[in-house]
Order: sequence, then C-alpha cells, then structure tokens
Amino acid sequence: MTSPLLIELQDGVCILTLNRPETRNPISDGDTIAALEDAVLMINRDHAIRAVVLTGAGSAFSSGGNVKHMQDREGMFGGTPAQLREGYRNGIQRIPRALYHCEVPTIAAVNGPAIGAGCDLALMCDMRIASDNARFAESFVKVGIIPGDGGAWLLPRAIGLSRACEMAFTGDAIDASTALAWGLVSQVVAPGQLMNAALALARRITVNPPDVLRMTKKLLREGQHSSLESLLELSAAMQALAHHTRDHQEAVNAMLARRVPVFTGE
Repeated sequence: MTSPLLIELQDGVCILTLNRPETRNPISDGDTIAALEDAVLMINRDHAIRAVVLTGAGSAFSSGGNVKHMQDREGMFGGTPAQLREGYRNGIQRIPRALYHCEVPTIAAVNGPAIGAGCDLALMCDMRIASDNARFAESFVKVGIIPGDGGAWLLPRAIGLSRACEMAFTGDAIDASTALAWGLVSQVVAPGQLMNAALALARRITVNPPDVLRMTKKLLREGQHSSLESLLELSAAMQALAHHTRDHQEAVNAMLARRVPVFTGE
C-alpha cells in the first residue's frame, strides 16, 4: 500500500501531502494519523525546517472521517461507547494535538473540498490558502455526529462564534470566496497557482531567523489562553534569549548596512 503521507523538503519548507486520493484523503485511518504525528515530530527536531505546507493529492484536500468505516463500525468507529471514546482520544484527536504543538509555522494549501474533519484539519494549520475549487463544511451533523476532533474549539477562533454556529448547526458547505470573506482563508487563487502561492508565503516566512520563528509561534499559541501578565512574562524571557542569538546580531547589522541578512539558526 502506498504511503498515506508524502513528505518533501524544499529549501527549508516541508511539504506534507495527504496521499489517499482514491478515497479523497480521509484522516481517520490509523496509518494516516501516525504518519502525521511522526511528521510533526520530525519537523520539530529538524531546525533546518522553517515552515510547513500541508495539502492533499488529487481533487480533494480531505474528506475527513472515513464514512465507510463509520457504516461498518470499523477501526476507531467500532466498539462500545467507552471504546469509541478511547478510539477518538487515541486516534484522530492525536492530529490536532500534534499540529498544535508543531513548532514551525504551518500553511494549509486547500486544493479542493475540506469536509468535516478535513475542514478542521485546515483549521489546525496557522494559515490557509485555498484554490477556487475549495469548499469547507463543518458537516458532522449531516452524518449524525459531533465535531470530535476539536472543531468546536478551532472554528470559532477562525471565523467567530456566529458564523461557526451557522456552519456547525447546518452542516452546509461554503465556497472559497465565502471562506475568504469570513476570514477562514487569507488567499484564494486559481487551482494551478495554489502551491506556488503557498510556497511563496512559506518563503516569506523562511527568510527569517528560525529560532525566533519558533518562539513567536509559541507566544501566539500561549496568547490564546493565557493572561496578559503571564504572556508578558514569557515574552520577556524569550526576548532575553532572542537578544543573545547570532541571528539577532546579524539582523541588526544587515539592516544598518542595508544588505540581505543570512540567518543560521544560532
């Protein structure tokens, strides 16, 4: 069987491609969950990687949960209520935990439909760019279940509570232009330009000092739930570290000399 996730490294950018196009890239299967989790561990350990682009092979970004497996009560969808609870906790919920703790900036390049958990997968990334072919649906109600992978936490933070409720209560899909207007994505491009746009954004990120990028992402994450005082204290500690990096010195020297800086992660 082919790998459920393709990994390509390109000039400091790690491109992750969901690789089950024949089933529209579901993410509830155990091998896909493990592959995404392992990829994030690899990325966190490799300080040459400064940004991630996540996309889907074929015409879909991700169909979310495997509906056929739901029908057959197979894999994480089988067993008693207690077993199902553990199936979610030790199954698909590993993906939002992994991506939340990915230390480098992440970009979802949404090439087609992002449905249910597939919509939530895009929301797990820090930034989202969509092709004109993209559609987004928080459609769990349509199959008689709730957002089991963190969508109820992710979606209101992306588009506000009222619009999140509309998407979750109706299960209706929105198109790429609506997603742009609602702030779910930051760009919409022609299908043939999607990866170019995602990589261009990634390269605007990767020109910056890698350790500072990781600390900045950490602060943005902490700022979602900490008090201002706590965040200021953490910011002061991280700033002290940043001031003592060679990259900080290089950034200042390059700015004053009006030249392009070269950052080494030191």
